[in-house]
Amino acid sequence: MKITPEEKTALKGRGYIMTNDGEHFIARIISVDGTFNAEQMEKIAEASRRFGNGVTAMTVRMTVEVNGLTYENIEPFDKFIAEAGLYTGGTGSRVRPIVPCKGTVCVHGLYDTQALARKLHETFYKGWYDVRLPHKFKIGVGGCPNNCIKPGLNDFGIMGQRVPGYDEDDCNGCKKCSVVEKCPIKAAHINDDGLMEIDREACNNCGKCIDACPFDAVSEEKVGFKLFVGGIWGKRQRLATPLDGIYTEEELFAIIEKCLLIYREQGNTGERFGMFIERIGFDNFAAQLKSDDILQRKQAILDAPLHIKGGATC
Repeated sequence: MKITPEEKTALKGRGYIMTNDGEHFIARIISVDGTFNAEQMEKIAEASRRFGNGVTAMTVRMTVEVNGLTYENIEPFDKFIAEAGLYTGGTGSRVRPIVPCKGTVCVHGLYDTQALARKLHETFYKGWYDVRLPHKFKIGVGGCPNNCIKPGLNDFGIMGQRVPGYDEDDCNGCKKCSVVEKCPIKAAHINDDGLMEIDREACNNCGKCIDACPFDAVSEEKVGFKLFVGGIWGKRQRLATPLDGIYTEEELFAIIEKCLLIYREQGNTGERFGMFIERIGFDNFAAQLKSDDILQRKQAILDAPLHIKGGATC
């Protein structure tokens, strides 16, 4: 097979990645919201038999890889899977496919994670697909504090929150407190006066205690998202830094856009988002997030070349 390094790079950018035998490719098929319908699953199976070696693999970020494609089969494969609305991708220095947990159907889910993932996919995966970033940018969508998709290890992590509101005057001092029993992390306890207390520092806003009290002492105070920035899981690891506060969906989208613009404008080529935040300082980064100045310069930032460490651009 004769293929130039430039062609190989271009194919990888489309989601066709050469394997270690130097002859075959895997095709990385995108999952929009962590799910495929029956027609799509059948199409993937048939495509694997017809164009690959019959083997498919699930990646840790909810894409499907069809193995064993030859160079000549790439374009026919591409057209074949498109018949079921499928396409490849998920590589390069750009926003990567969104990874949601199954909070949509999970008993612990605090919101529709897959619906949110579809909106994020349209806005940031597809909408920013042609925007080159200093490095890859991964978004993880978690439905609750159980951390199944590990929001804190993504460049941008989202965690569902259901904040309990507590009125001590409504507490009857039950000897068998259902709120204490419901709390999975023991943030709720009985104090020396025989009344229930919630340790707000320990509470992770899972919402399990809400409406558990028969006297309505604990109700829902706020629903939203806890956000994390700068997580890395790779050759280097960095636990993401949480942003203060609980955010609405509208605020969430605005913050992601600001993160991408700040990163593109000030990050160095090859620098992960978490390393960038460490370099400029989290307080500096957080201050920029609170300002709308970066949004006013959006087009200029998108049109400008990327920075290379040392002051050059590319």
